[in-house]
Amino acid sequence: MSKFTKKEWFIGIDISKNTIDVALVHDQLPEVLVDNQFSNDLKGFDLMLQWLTKQKVSLSDCLLCMEHTGNYGLLLFFWLTQKEADFCVEPGLQIKRSLGMIRGKNDKVDARRIAGYACNQKSKLKQFILPAKNLIQIKQLLTYREQLVKVSTGFKNSIKGHEQYQQVSELTFVVDDIKQQLEQLSERIVQVESQIMSIIDSDEDLKQNFKLAISVKGIGTIIATYMLVTTNNFTSFKNGRKYACMAGTAPFEESSGLHRGGSHVSHLADKKLKTLLSNGANSACNCDPELKAYYKRKKEQGKHHKSIINAISCKLINRVFAVVNRQAPYVAVYKNNFA
Repeated sequence: MSKFTKKEWFIGIDISKNTIDVALVHDQLPEVLVDNQFSNDLKGFDLMLQWLTKQKVSLSDCLLCMEHTGNYGLLLFFWLTQKEADFCVEPGLQIKRSLGMIRGKNDKVDARRIAGYACNQKSKLKQFILPAKNLIQIKQLLTYREQLVKVSTGFKNSIKGHEQYQQVSELTFVVDDIKQQLEQLSERIVQVESQIMSIIDSDEDLKQNFKLAISVKGIGTIIATYMLVTTNNFTSFKNGRKYACMAGTAPFEESSGLHRGGSHVSHLADKKLKTLLSNGANSACNCDPELKAYYKRKKEQGKHHKSIINAISCKLINRVFAVVNRQAPYVAVYKNNFA
C-alpha cells in the first residue's frame, strides 16, 4: 500500500519551459480547487511555498504530482527533494487514460486534472526518487553527444552534394570547411565519451554494473551507459521484462473472443533506447553463435527480421539484468542442439 493513502491535500503541477501551473485540492472537496501560476525557477518555487502558506497548507501535508516533461522539470524535482517533499512523477499518457474522455486543454486545466488524478490514485502512487548527481551528469552528456552525432551525420550526408557542386563552381571552401567541422565534431564526441567514462570510473557501483553489462555480447559502451541512466543504476526496474516493456521490445498478445491475433510490441516506448538495442541485437547476431543460430532458425520459420531483432533485444536485456543481479560477468554456454 502506498504511503500516500493518508494524505488529504493534493497539488497538481503542469510544467512548461518558463512557468508551472499549480492546482491545490482537498480530498473531501475534490471539485473545489485553488490554483496559481509561478515561474519555473527557484524564485518561483519559493513563491509557490509562500502561496501555500497563505492557503494555510504546509508542503509536508501535500502530495505533489506532475507529468514527465524531460529537462523542464528537473530543477523542480531537485528543489522538492531538498525540501523533503512527497511528490510523484507520472507518465502523461497514464494520467490522460485514467481520466477517460476529456475535452479542452490548457495549462491551468491540466494542473487541475493532475491534482484530481493524484487524489483518486493516491493508494497506487509511489515517491519519485531523484537520480544520483553522477547519473544526471551522464544523462546530460549523453544528450549532448546525441546532438553532436546528429550534426555530424548531417554534414556527412551533405558533403557528397557539395563535392558535385564543387566540380562546377570550382569553389573548394565549402567542402574543406565541412571536413574541418567533421574533424572537430569527432574530437568533441570523443571528449564527451571520455568524460562519461571518467564519471563511471569514479563510482564503484556504476563501474561494476557497467563492466557486467558490456560483458554481454551486443551491449556496447553507449547501450550500457543508457541502461545505467534509464534504470537508475539498475534500481528502478525489478526485472528485464519490465525494462523491455519500457524499451518497446517486449511483445504483447492481441486477442479477443474467437479472434487470436499475433503478438505485437507497444508503440509507447523509449524510441532512442529501442534503436540502440536494435543495433546491439544486429551486432550480437554476428558475434554470438547462439543468437546467430536463433536468428537463422526464426528466419527459416518465416519470421520477419524486425520481429526477430525485437526478440533478440529482449534476450540481451534479460542477460544484462541477470549478470547485474548475480554480480558476475556473462558466460556463454552454447550447444549446437540448444532448444
